[in-house]
Amino acid sequence: MNPEHAPDRRRSILSTVLIGVGMMAAVDEIVFHQILAWHHFVDRSTPAIALLSDGLLHSAELILLVLGFFLLSGLRKTGALVRRPAWSGFFLGMGGFQLFDGIVNHKVLGLHEIRYVENIWIYDLLWNGAAVLLLLVGAVLLRQGRHASS
Repeated sequence: MNPEHAPDRRRSILSTVLIGVGMMAAVDEIVFHQILAWHHFVDRSTPAIALLSDGLLHSAELILLVLGFFLLSGLRKTGALVRRPAWSGFFLGMGGFQLFDGIVNHKVLGLHEIRYVENIWIYDLLWNGAAVLLLLVGAVLLRQGRHASS
């Protein structure tokens, strides 16, 4: 078999991690920033900075989605895509973004809160709990995919 067309687990995971990060960033930005208007990427500044930061987040998510789908398309075209690890990468990317956002952006850097309410811990628990659940799904799929060929 031509090594160029051999199943490529690592690239299958990488391409879908990018898609997962981009997808979760899009869900966050569209649902929580725009529809619900609970926060902006950077709330601790002026409204103009908040809007600019949301635009930069949107640009980054689009770049990740396009890059991830470009890589995924190449894998499919050459027959190198390994499906179960690819799905694991998607869930790991989504959960990784969510947990990074919940811990680093919300708590460490203090860029914004999920929602500005008195009992924020409930929102933090749900936000980070959803991230852990997505990461667990990705980890289970990754473990199962170690021995699967598709």
